[in-house]
Amino acid sequence: MTQSSPDSSRRFRAPRNLEREESQLWRWILLFMVLLAAGFAALAWERLEALPYHLGPMAVGVLVLSVLLAVYAYGRRKEVGALKLLLQDLQEHVGAAPSEEQLDQLNEMIARSQRNFKELIDSIDDAACAVSLDGTLRTVNKRVSELVSLPYTAIVGQKFFEFVEEPTRASVEAGLVRFLEKRHWAGTVRVRFKNNARPLYFDCVLNAIVKSDEVVGVSVLGRDVTEQHEKELRFTELFETLQEGAYFSTPEGRLLDANPALVSILGYATKAEILALDPLQLNFDPAESPVLGRAADDRGGVRAREISLRKKDGSAAVFMESSRAVWDEAGKLIRYQGTLVDVTERRKLERQVAQQEEFRRRLLESFPDLILVVDMEERYTFASSRVEDVLGCTSEGLLGKKISETQGSSPELVALYRDVVAGKVFESAEYGARRGDGSGQTMRASASQFFDADNKLAGVIISVRDITREKKFEQQVVQSERLAAMGAMIGGVAHELNNPLTSILGVSDLLQDSQTTDSARKQVAILQQQARRAAEIVHNLTYFATPPTPGKTRVNLGDIVERTLNLHSYSLRKNNITVDFIREPGLPYVQGDPHQLMQIFLNLILNAEQAIREAREKGTLRIRLGTAGQSVWASFLDDGPGIPAAILASIFDPFYTTKRPGRGTGLGLSICKSVMKEHNGTVEAANVPGGGAVFTVTLPAAATS
Repeated sequence: MTQSSPDSSRRFRAPRNLEREESQLWRWILLFMVLLAAGFAALAWERLEALPYHLGPMAVGVLVLSVLLAVYAYGRRKEVGALKLLLQDLQEHVGAAPSEEQLDQLNEMIARSQRNFKELIDSIDDAACAVSLDGTLRTVNKRVSELVSLPYTAIVGQKFFEFVEEPTRASVEAGLVRFLEKRHWAGTVRVRFKNNARPLYFDCVLNAIVKSDEVVGVSVLGRDVTEQHEKELRFTELFETLQEGAYFSTPEGRLLDANPALVSILGYATKAEILALDPLQLNFDPAESPVLGRAADDRGGVRAREISLRKKDGSAAVFMESSRAVWDEAGKLIRYQGTLVDVTERRKLERQVAQQEEFRRRLLESFPDLILVVDMEERYTFASSRVEDVLGCTSEGLLGKKISETQGSSPELVALYRDVVAGKVFESAEYGARRGDGSGQTMRASASQFFDADNKLAGVIISVRDITREKKFEQQVVQSERLAAMGAMIGGVAHELNNPLTSILGVSDLLQDSQTTDSARKQVAILQQQARRAAEIVHNLTYFATPPTPGKTRVNLGDIVERTLNLHSYSLRKNNITVDFIREPGLPYVQGDPHQLMQIFLNLILNAEQAIREAREKGTLRIRLGTAGQSVWASFLDDGPGIPAAILASIFDPFYTTKRPGRGTGLGLSICKSVMKEHNGTVEAANVPGGGAVFTVTLPAAATS
């Protein structure tokens, strides 16, 4: 066997070298594909839940890279095919040396293949490089050159630690042993280049470069996440420094994270304590569902509400909660995040303010005076609830109107307001006003200055009191004093009249006996009759004017009525009023004060007399007395105009009168009702069909002795 020459051996080994190069090329391509797939998987599954952003753009990037790689592989495959053809041509001429043209063609194809691979690596936006185990950079892409600010040729062949300060050599060597065991690593790395003081953060995927089952280097793919990392840091700082409570929770309401503010508000010492709580332990009412949880049919939209959470000491904390849902890329609800603003003190203050407002409202409602506030433009800004009782209008109808334009106002009230605004600290005035129903009334107003929070004059506070009844009472007191003086005078006059009347009666008796003619005796008889009548009138006047003896006695109601009629008979005759008086025989006695009963009957007779006089020139007063069971009644029926139905229910009220000024005080019927109540009796009023009014007095019959 002839021994082949060395050149011949090299020519025969050339096909095997090309096949080995082709295989190595495809291994690089497949390794790159695996590298990309592994990087995507690591980022997608290990970092997804920890990052607050979506990874959709990376999937698009992987797709673009895969297309580019396929194009590149197709081109390289064509080049390899051309190399194979060239190799076959060389093998056919194995005994001959290759021509220069063939060698140049081969070198050009190899250089083009290297350029295409370099362009493919440079087209990747992420940093990519291959590093030997001793730290020598074997290849880098364009992104690495930009980071270190050096060209490709100045980087390849240099040590990794010549360009970076962090991570340090010690930290890399410490993790190398574990990497060589697993031949894969993924995570976030803080990198600080020597040409840049700003630290950068990369999501890195490291895969071992294996040759003959031995790790000879490391391929590194790093995605710059510095901006996202800084956002995470800012978010974390914000989350930790918020004064409001912030939380992340599961859809079932279990806390995943809570900021220090929420931990402090709920009274816990550490975050671990609150994260270990069962969702129901946060409920102030354990019978309810978890307060931070959501119903199964909740779509996870934004939710704003007020809730109560149980603090560590068992008390309740009130929060305004605002929360929203977070989904993953597949549309699955993974958590809720929200903020909790502690409004416990605010709600407590609101309750206190509401209580104070309610106290103020009730105080003003119970105050007997009407309270008004008038601003500097003379407009009402406040009116208490007494406005309807005092002025007969609503506060809504009063507010915003000028003081000089409203019902119930008067020149005196306007002048009072203007005096206080002009500088008088406190003033008061009385004035007449009319209610909404047209009735007149007398008002007393007191006014003082009102200042705002800056101690600036803001208006006038006016308190108004209806003193109509007080004025009428004053008039009644004056009239009572006048009547008392008149009673004293009547008593003196009656006493003075009794003496001459006694003499007249005595002399007339003597004359009666001494007269012999019938004419003279008749004249003396008339004199005696009129003298006795005058004496009886004087006696009744004395009885009425004499102060009553305290206590009640058994009296005959008919006798009291008759005595009252005798006392008032002159006025009735003068006004052409006929009295029709009938009483049942054998009326039982009643227990009562004769003077008070006489005053009641006199008031009823006077009212009937005045009612008849207003309707006609003459009339009739019918008085009937009778019994009904265990009661004695007396009715007084006049043929006057009657009582208007609208005021029938009010005629017994104090100071209520329909008479002209000076004709009555409005106290007569009120006194009658009070006296009858003291006697366990009643007094009632009604209209009679056809005209007139009837007053009925009923008293219980006295027990027989």
